[in-house]
Amino acid sequence: MEQVLTVRRWRRYGADRLFVTHETGARVGSIDLQSGEVVVEEPELEDGLRRAAQAFLRGDGNEITLPLPRQPFGEPERTALAAWLGSGDESRAERGAPLRTRLERLYAEGWHVIHDVPLGRQGTVVEHLLIGPGGIRTVTQRSEPDEHVVVEGRTMTVDGVPVGHLHAARMEAARVQGLLLRAGCADVSVRSIVVVRGSLVQDGAPDPHGAVVVTRSELPRVIRAMPVVLEPDRVAAIAHVARQRATWGR
Repeated sequence: MEQVLTVRRWRRYGADRLFVTHETGARVGSIDLQSGEVVVEEPELEDGLRRAAQAFLRGDGNEITLPLPRQPFGEPERTALAAWLGSGDESRAERGAPLRTRLERLYAEGWHVIHDVPLGRQGTVVEHLLIGPGGIRTVTQRSEPDEHVVVEGRTMTVDGVPVGHLHAARMEAARVQGLLLRAGCADVSVRSIVVVRGSLVQDGAPDPHGAVVVTRSELPRVIRAMPVVLEPDRVAAIAHVARQRATWGR
């Protein structure tokens, strides 16, 4: 599955920039040809942004369209990633990284992440949609750092008070699944991940069909431990559909 990027040159008012956009119209980033500054708006496509700019500068004209085949993630890159992120306890910097950043780092392991996905026209937004070898997951963050969370089956309490986070997460995942099916993604299944920032106690067996509840520090390990259910081409195809605005406006 190929992704297509478009590079356009913009020269006005003394500025000279390259703007790179995805085939969906979403901006991937820009490069200031005078200062060399690179602005990346879709981190998972940063390599594509740089390659597209290089291809543009080798040619003529003010616009090019460039297909970018998805590159497999090989063992050297896996080793480098492990050295960068570490395989044991998180570093202090990693513990402080925003959830968005943590999810984007999984791109090197075959996962695509789409932020702020609008569902319908009622203003509902999915915080993060994760698509990768382990399947399709909606990801939302709940609770504050000093709160105590207890999960038992399909119920959750925060500091002893029942909350509806798990029900809302299940409904969100069902809505995303239905819209992907309507958009032509056959046989897809979507589950939710609820990330808590406080302490977490899992009381009893988790609901096999419900939301997965994890702490921020556990999140990368839990995602990497998911069994492989989608091949790379299927992941790329679903991610392509998920990036189309029309998919979510039904």
